[in-house]
Amino acid sequence: MKSLLSPQPSLPTHITEPRTNLSRSKVTSSLRFDRDRWIGRKKCGLTLSAVLDPATIDQFGISESEFVNPAVSTSYRSSKLPKPNQTVLDAQARVCTGPTQTKPLNEDQAFKVFDTILRSARGELKDEEQVSKAQLGAFFAAMTIRANAFPEATQWSEGEKHAVSNFWPHLVRALPSDVIFIADPEGSIMGAGSSIGPQYVGNGTSDMRLVGALREVLAGGHLGYEEVQGVLRDVLPFTFEDNKCSSGVSETLLSAFLIGQRMNRETDRELKAYCLAFDDQLGLAPVADVRSLTHYGEPYDGNTRFFRSTLFVAAVRSCYGESSLLHGVEWMPPKGGITEEQMLKFMGANTRLTPLQAKELLEDEELGFAYISQREACPSLYSLIGLREHIKKRPPLATTEKVQQFVKARGREAIVTGFYHEGYEEPLLMLMKRRGVHSGLVVKGEEGALSMTTKFRSANASKGLPVNYCSGFRSLGMDSAFELDGVSRQNFKTEVNAKDFGFEPTDTPRTDRSVSKNIELGLGALHGQKGPAYDRIVLNAGMVDHLLGCDGAEDVCTALDRAREAIDSGKALKKLLNYIKVSQKMR
Repeated sequence: MKSLLSPQPSLPTHITEPRTNLSRSKVTSSLRFDRDRWIGRKKCGLTLSAVLDPATIDQFGISESEFVNPAVSTSYRSSKLPKPNQTVLDAQARVCTGPTQTKPLNEDQAFKVFDTILRSARGELKDEEQVSKAQLGAFFAAMTIRANAFPEATQWSEGEKHAVSNFWPHLVRALPSDVIFIADPEGSIMGAGSSIGPQYVGNGTSDMRLVGALREVLAGGHLGYEEVQGVLRDVLPFTFEDNKCSSGVSETLLSAFLIGQRMNRETDRELKAYCLAFDDQLGLAPVADVRSLTHYGEPYDGNTRFFRSTLFVAAVRSCYGESSLLHGVEWMPPKGGITEEQMLKFMGANTRLTPLQAKELLEDEELGFAYISQREACPSLYSLIGLREHIKKRPPLATTEKVQQFVKARGREAIVTGFYHEGYEEPLLMLMKRRGVHSGLVVKGEEGALSMTTKFRSANASKGLPVNYCSGFRSLGMDSAFELDGVSRQNFKTEVNAKDFGFEPTDTPRTDRSVSKNIELGLGALHGQKGPAYDRIVLNAGMVDHLLGCDGAEDVCTALDRAREAIDSGKALKKLLNYIKVSQKMR
């Protein structure tokens, strides 16, 4: 039974030429029934439909330790990562967020959370039931910031006040001093009269700078560029042993700092510090000899509901000389959704490329795009994944890691990224300009990703900026935007209505964490199967070309037709299959 339920895909060994004359019915059948048509591998009995979904796993009662489903995004989480306490994590989801998004705990919820923390501090909970140091830092930082700086509606509820008055006299005797400092830095919040918070300076020189910065953050304040850079330099590299950074900084303080900065809504100078903090560590990026390079900054934590098209868009754009560099991770909290790395790995591509190897792939005329994992490009930052799961909400790094240049180009460069929360579009563009690229684009795509949709926007859509809202800039000359300092930069804002360009309104295909379903949709589209996935790939390739000011894309309809031709001719599918084959040879 087990061998039938857990097929392990082998790497494809041969790439076949794409066939452009298949009918729609044949394409659908091949995707559903046999991967050989796509990747040309020797038959081994594995079909996309044979890969189990979570419901089937639950039905058979198979535990996670017994079965890892390579097609479901959640299965890509490393089993080596310790899991957080779920009770406290649920509370963090409510309170470790912004001034208007926070949802105070009611009395029952608050009593349950504080009781869990107390029992964990006393050693009464074991293994995954224990509340981690990172969780303690994030939760109490949120409570302190809410008490000190949030508006009345998102400050402590009566239930939270009641729970604190009951539990704090016991907690103050059970919690370590760094947690007590975070919970009551001035000795004025909890009401127990403890002097630990006001006198706390940390346990080492690295702690001292972080504690000083935290006093400002926990009061709802902001830091200067050099101050943030100093803290980040102190904790680099982000490697943990025995629940402590190799630099000696406590995990508790670091998690409080990261979540606190996000809750206070980072300033431009703080985001710039996070964005540029790792440049010295990475060294000079290799320079690809290509005329145009677009850096795609999809949210690293992936898609949990809708089709993720960027990998297939990159294959399309490479057909007419628009090279693309994708970067991300295999799995990232809090969403733990589908990522480009999961799709490439499932199809057999090498996902452990260095920036220098990615440069070679970008320069290869048979390819023209590449993917780099943060694991290879910036391992110290990648090592924060476990901590990020335990703080629950996205830290400032979730914004700034999308605006990186792991490879540069001799020709024009552009950065494209997505956003969800209104207010981050301008800081993202600021970071792109600071990077010195010629063009930049932010898109409010579905799930905060950068994919535009052909879905019709109903009158009942949520308030704020609509999906398909785009904002960006174009430099009118070949000199970098950094050198020109904006003199010849054209700024723009627009809402893309796909219907204006001949697309029929369609609902975005659901994938619901299924990596194989996302691949099925993308490969079907690249094989010429018309439908919602095909339309989204065409829309996003053509509109990005047009908005970035790419050569030959001055007219939107011309840009869209060029993208269609790249698909219908079979060139885009061939590019993707070539990428799988060539990347395998790089070791």
